[in-house]
Amino acid sequence: MRLLAATLLVTPLKELTGSLTWLRFRRMLGLYAFFYAVLHFSTYVFLDQDGKLSAILKDIVKHPYVLLGFLGLLLLIPLAATSTAKAQRRLGRRWTRLQQLVYVVAGLGVWHYWWLVKKDIRPPLAYAAVFAILIGYRWVRHRRLKRRSDRGSAPGSAPHGLQGPVELEQQGLGGVPADTRVRDRYPEFERS
Repeated sequence: MRLLAATLLVTPLKELTGSLTWLRFRRMLGLYAFFYAVLHFSTYVFLDQDGKLSAILKDIVKHPYVLLGFLGLLLLIPLAATSTAKAQRRLGRRWTRLQQLVYVVAGLGVWHYWWLVKKDIRPPLAYAAVFAILIGYRWVRHRRLKRRSDRGSAPGSAPHGLQGPVELEQQGLGGVPADTRVRDRYPEFERS
């Protein structure tokens, strides 16, 4: 959950600080969140349930939070599978829509954690608050940008604050790996 929250925090940090340095970490954090979820699920399947499908099915009936966690993991698979620059170019604007599954995953993760705990619900409540703030920030930002574009924003301005791979490609920066495109435009991304 922390890695998922950190992944969702990258865009607000980028916009609030004006520094593109944060973008270097978004994909890595997202993939770390996916691999942690895979490890979490593998631990459950192989250590808790000894890899027995019948035991897992009985546990799902007894503890429905297991099903919520599994659904969250299933929704993370397409996000991880399409995290490459090639997948982003191939999917175009559909990639952005697909990546919005992260909000559903965050909700499922909080719900999973909430049902899991027995007495102290403060940790899942804290995660719920963090995700609500991060998603609320995006919603407010989206509404503000939509209102601005409805009034007729400046020509050539991006529809949102962050340029995705499609916009970069339209500006003639495509055809090279995403890291190279960013490094070419922003020297602070130079690796030492």
